[in-house]
Amino acid sequence: MSTETVVVGLSGGVDSSVAALLLKRRGYRVIGVFMKNWEDDDSDEYCSSRQDLVDAVSVAEVLGIEIEAVNFAAEYRERVFAHFLTEYRAGRTPNPDVLCNSEIKFKAFLDHALRLGADWIATGHYARLLGQAGARQLLKARDASKDQSYFLHRLNQQQLARTVFPLGEMPKREVRALAEREGLPTFAKKDSTGICFIGERPFREFLSRYLPRHPGDILTPEGKRVGRHEGLMYYTLGQRQGLGIGGTRAGDGSAWYVAGKDLASNTLTVVQGHKHPLLTRRQIEVQDLHWIGGSPPAAGGPYGAKTRYRQADASCAIEFSGGGRMSARFEHEQWAPTPGQYLVLYDGEVCLGGGVIV
Repeated sequence: MSTETVVVGLSGGVDSSVAALLLKRRGYRVIGVFMKNWEDDDSDEYCSSRQDLVDAVSVAEVLGIEIEAVNFAAEYRERVFAHFLTEYRAGRTPNPDVLCNSEIKFKAFLDHALRLGADWIATGHYARLLGQAGARQLLKARDASKDQSYFLHRLNQQQLARTVFPLGEMPKREVRALAEREGLPTFAKKDSTGICFIGERPFREFLSRYLPRHPGDILTPEGKRVGRHEGLMYYTLGQRQGLGIGGTRAGDGSAWYVAGKDLASNTLTVVQGHKHPLLTRRQIEVQDLHWIGGSPPAAGGPYGAKTRYRQADASCAIEFSGGGRMSARFEHEQWAPTPGQYLVLYDGEVCLGGGVIV
């Protein structure tokens, strides 16, 4: 029987519920912490935090573990949401879930857990860890369809030294089946999707509360005006839906896609056809680099890389340039790599780290 304490981030979902169950089975003293990260407008219409807390408390009761609710809304607004707005203001498309992990779930939460006397923290993420403190490797989950290493690639050795991922070896279907067998009330709960603080609400309505709209022209690469946009912040590279130019079809019948944004002229560039050359890149520039091992990998390759979550690894070679930048040259053209999103680098199963697409 272990005398060590694990503080588990209990979100009210099935994954963290089963993580807590597995750790209790292993003999750890388990404490649950429910993190409240958003409170600007957490009405029940769009924000599920109230129900999530009820579910987390219900799971703790079934497991017979302590639970407390902790409010990290101030830290979240300062460390994650402020960056989110800055990026959209600059015409980029950020991924706040990555920063939420590095700044909240594995920093603010870790600090709080240590104050509670934790030896370890745990979450319901699908990922694996290998190696000893100071030299820990972040590996992809066994269930490739649920692997979340992409979202964890900005963690460091100090954070990983205290972390366990109980679900890393398990397929999702087994997680749900185990939750049902053990009577956990979250066993059939739908997985949360989208950005946590936006929930299911209309994205444009949410963003317009914080950033002013600046409508402008939609142009073809040749400069022909084909419509009006509602504000560059509402669009991302490769976007097809919601352009409002004859539905999504015009001219030769091919769909329209966003291919570029120009802040100076406040214009949106669109092209027709999924295979249009302006939608693809063979070489991608990356900045704001972070390496899990503490130092960059060797230049050259081949490495695997993802420019968005759920994308299959794409083979590339890397080289480093001045100003803390990296260039990744891919074996095949990459479709709509988006400024503000993350390029995450892999060596086989090992997640090395990555950076922000320029």
